[in-house]
Amino acid sequence: MNNSILKNIIRFVGLVFIQVLILNNINFLGYINPYLYVLFILLYPFNANQSLFLILSFLLGFSIDLFEDSGGVHAAACVVIAFIRPNLLRFSFGISYDHQNLRLSTTPFGARLSYIFISIIIHHFILFFLEMFSFSHIIIVLKKTLFSGIFSVITIMLSLIVFSKKYR
Repeated sequence: MNNSILKNIIRFVGLVFIQVLILNNINFLGYINPYLYVLFILLYPFNANQSLFLILSFLLGFSIDLFEDSGGVHAAACVVIAFIRPNLLRFSFGISYDHQNLRLSTTPFGARLSYIFISIIIHHFILFFLEMFSFSHIIIVLKKTLFSGIFSVITIMLSLIVFSKKYR
């Protein structure tokens, strides 16, 4: 089996279990809940099969939905992020992404942070909007998006630093 495939399988399963067993039990102040599982979508190889990527993103969100009994909101948010990811990459990394010579670990910190932050905010907004499904609760949706988004970005950035070969 290819090393990249094995790494992605382990990442997929590990992030689902970390999310379900640990992170879903964290809920600060009613608004803050980290969603680390989105890291799979952010780190998926940029030049890999995009159809497979959309299917895996759906399965990732669906797995979280099964454990949380959340009716498909995670699957929808994951598929949207996976679908718009090329545009987010082009926006954050510019010509490096267009020439397919991009590795997230070697990109400048600001570009990496903007890619992660924008992706997380869009994911969380879709997730919480579909969860509430009402414009009358837009303030709650925006609060949850902002606070959980910031906490998720911090969690993702810390995990990238901890598990990066560069910092070992």
